[in-house]
Amino acid sequence: MKINPANLLKEHDLKHTKQRVRVLEEIAMDNAAISQPELEKRFGNEIDRVTLYRILNIYEEKGILHRVLDRNGTANYAICSPSCTAEVHHDEHVHFNCTICQKIYCLNIVVPSVKMPEGYLASTINSTAYGICKSCNK
Repeated sequence: MKINPANLLKEHDLKHTKQRVRVLEEIAMDNAAISQPELEKRFGNEIDRVTLYRILNIYEEKGILHRVLDRNGTANYAICSPSCTAEVHHDEHVHFNCTICQKIYCLNIVVPSVKMPEGYLASTINSTAYGICKSCNK
């Protein structure tokens, strides 16, 4: 996904720092969601673990990133749609988790609506498909 980190930070009233820009650039570079441990490996000593954790949390709170859990329960992060805000995330799309390369992709398929039983109020509904991605299926 093509993003402008400086504009995105400004739109969400966040201070422009080198680390914040680097995190956005790194996540936007892949077409798949990425985990904090993978980001830590990529950044090495450039961004420490605590700073990265704080950046990811503030981005999720502000509606810049959304969290997707993989098969092991590890949080992975992907860029939100432009319509996401701190109050409302619009990431109700299907995620695809490849069982070979383990990458998680955001698919442009809306999660079907689910009628909740009386008395239940869902705040988030997730849908994940598991299988083989097009890269691994060659």
